[in-house]
Amino acid sequence: MEIKRLFDLIPFQITKYDKEVTLAKKENATWKTYSSRDVKEIVDNLSLAFINSGIGAGDKVAIISDNCPEWNFVDFALQQIGAVSVPMYPTITSDDYEYIFNHAEVKTIFVGNEEILKKASKVSRDRKIFSFQRLKGAEFWEDFLATGVNGDLEKLESAKENVTELDLFTIIYTSGTTGRPKGVMLKHSNVVSNVLNIEKIMTPEPGTSRALSFLPLCHIYERASSFAFYYIGYSVYYAESMETIADNLKEIKPQVFNTVPRLLEKIYDKIVAKGYELSGIKKNLFFWALNLGHKYDPAADMGRWYDWQLKMANKIIFSKWREALGGEVMQINSGASALQPRLARVFWAAGIRVCEGYGLTETSPVVSASICTKEEMRIGSVGKIIEDVEVKIAEDGEILVKGPNVMMGYYKEPELTAEAIKDGWFHTGDIGELDGRYLKITDRKKEMFKTSGGKYIAPQVMENKFKESSLIEQLMVVGENKKFPSAIIVPSFDGLRDYCKHKGIPYTEDAEMIQKAEILSKYQREIDGLNKYFGKWEQIKKFTLLPRSWGVESGELTPTMKLKRKVIKAKFENELEELYKL
Repeated sequence: MEIKRLFDLIPFQITKYDKEVTLAKKENATWKTYSSRDVKEIVDNLSLAFINSGIGAGDKVAIISDNCPEWNFVDFALQQIGAVSVPMYPTITSDDYEYIFNHAEVKTIFVGNEEILKKASKVSRDRKIFSFQRLKGAEFWEDFLATGVNGDLEKLESAKENVTELDLFTIIYTSGTTGRPKGVMLKHSNVVSNVLNIEKIMTPEPGTSRALSFLPLCHIYERASSFAFYYIGYSVYYAESMETIADNLKEIKPQVFNTVPRLLEKIYDKIVAKGYELSGIKKNLFFWALNLGHKYDPAADMGRWYDWQLKMANKIIFSKWREALGGEVMQINSGASALQPRLARVFWAAGIRVCEGYGLTETSPVVSASICTKEEMRIGSVGKIIEDVEVKIAEDGEILVKGPNVMMGYYKEPELTAEAIKDGWFHTGDIGELDGRYLKITDRKKEMFKTSGGKYIAPQVMENKFKESSLIEQLMVVGENKKFPSAIIVPSFDGLRDYCKHKGIPYTEDAEMIQKAEILSKYQREIDGLNKYFGKWEQIKKFTLLPRSWGVESGELTPTMKLKRKVIKAKFENELEELYKL
């Protein structure tokens, strides 16, 4: 059958796969599963409950929850009646909730837990709130579901027939690094086009493979992927929490999952830290394998001697890495920010295929994706432009995108829409290069700056390189209109503890350690070692260490972990002044 609207995926999956496990979540220490037919029954009854409650075509309903099958049920149920979902990050503030509720004209709210309920209740006014848990102050979603059981299915079919592929199905408020979030309007055909093209680049077996999901469904990256997993017939298991991912990987043994580079960086840093704890021949073998991996290029002929060594390294060292990920992973999709090339090299060397992609909420989201084969993998690129999508590079280097995946526009923002989409081309704000169909991202257009000497600095490229250090957790390059670039650094305190333990330096408090002369000297050596990869005008001349990490709730990061540069500059104005004192 033809997929035109996203909810067509439900009957499609029943017809093609009729799966015993479509969705699953951990409940009371056991996995609660839902089959293809369970999903259809629940979604249909939930659609009827919405109709009975007065929610109809065009009405907006907010979903604020961690990942769970109930999230999908509400999403599909709203689609079937032409209502519009407004997914939101659980981690944003009550002020942001209030802005989005009012701007999107939200009528009803679904929340995942008590903490979210408290934040939403403060600003919900008279809006009805439902919860995926039994909580005081909200109606339990299953009680609401029951009001649709044995409902008028003809009424539902009529509602579904009135929904076309050109209809708005969601408004996703992008977090934005400055100002209020913008509501990206996506229609069914935007995401359907992406789903059909994502399917062509997935390597795990259709119908029988398992996916572990832990990135937030409110972000288009994981949400579009979940639709693609429906289409391909993967069973989706939701991780219990970010803290249980390691255990869930071993338990589920997934063939595929999506991630962000920061998580891969943390996995790598933990592996390396364990390597430092080894001694004698075991330690020597570990770092021999690691250094071998850093040289790997999957698309190149590395030579017989290298291949033999890598085979040995995989038997002795890298096999343990694969076991830690469940032992059956065939494809890891990395997105949302730049992946360090050295991580891509070492994971591929270890038989762990990390495939980087690129996209935005406004492009539903995938623009390009790495093909998970040795022949087509290109380290340092974000993969090939997917089918049906056009990309061109503007004169100033900006990446422009055209295709069926490009958004309808920004909700209630015609001027911003006209600024973003010109002559059918969406202006991404990213700077990049094209090598045939392969795309490479070099920086954000708005984040590049000039020194007082007139030299351009691309901060993202530098930040990504400096974060290769196991001692650096977060870093922001500054220096606009200054003589030289400097850096504000949040240390990796785990990495710093490991270093101090290795060197026999007594560790006290984080804030105290970063003021010690021997620690500052170590960070200077780290900076000096990485500066060599950049031109003289780009090299970090000064830096300051901060005692606490940047976060979403503290305001320095967006929910997708991007730096809010203006906020950071304002918060650490005194530290910045010190860097440029004569």
